[in-house]
Amino acid sequence: MSRILVIAVHPDDETLGCGGTLLKHKAQGDEIYWLICSDIDSSHPYYEIRQAEIEKVSKKYSFDGFYNLKLQTMKIDKYSMSELIEKISNIFQEIQPNIVYLPFKGDVHSDHRKIFEASYSCTKSFRYPFIKKIYMMETLSETEFAPSTKEDSFIPNVFVDISIFFEKKIEIMRIYKTELGEHPFPRSIENLKALATLRGSTAGCKYAESFMLLKEIK
Repeated sequence: MSRILVIAVHPDDETLGCGGTLLKHKAQGDEIYWLICSDIDSSHPYYEIRQAEIEKVSKKYSFDGFYNLKLQTMKIDKYSMSELIEKISNIFQEIQPNIVYLPFKGDVHSDHRKIFEASYSCTKSFRYPFIKKIYMMETLSETEFAPSTKEDSFIPNVFVDISIFFEKKIEIMRIYKTELGEHPFPRSIENLKALATLRGSTAGCKYAESFMLLKEIK
């Protein structure tokens, strides 16, 4: 059994990036944990809706634990790096995950890039020896808009067959009503299926999610 931690900069990133993989981990008997980094302010008109969505999503995955740092969404760059590292490090030390899923370092959203940097700082083997695998995930509406340079391009080297979990991933994504849109909006059901089909064609299966492996310790 492994402990899995997914770091979602915003609620829905976990489902977009590795929803099928999380369901697969759970089916295999692993413990899965969810860290949400940012949230909308309580004065926002969608606040109550969003909290209800988060609760429903948590139950659908049967997370073994979930945390919400409640940083201000769209404003993570106002927090110091040391503050972000401390908050994330505390979660790492509490959960002691073996496998960590991070946002892609080149995502166009500055919130994603800041959280990647802070999270990756919490993976040094001499301070966090329990971490054995680190992946970056592909998040529709962020990853595909990264600059088209070799340093910033998402080039997957790990593929997970999620064929039998794909429909449940879509079912969970539909909970986020305020985040979905119609094609060609990036976060559409049609695009989720298209990406999973593309990655599946590379992996030799119907549907897949893809990742970039940053580190593996055996």
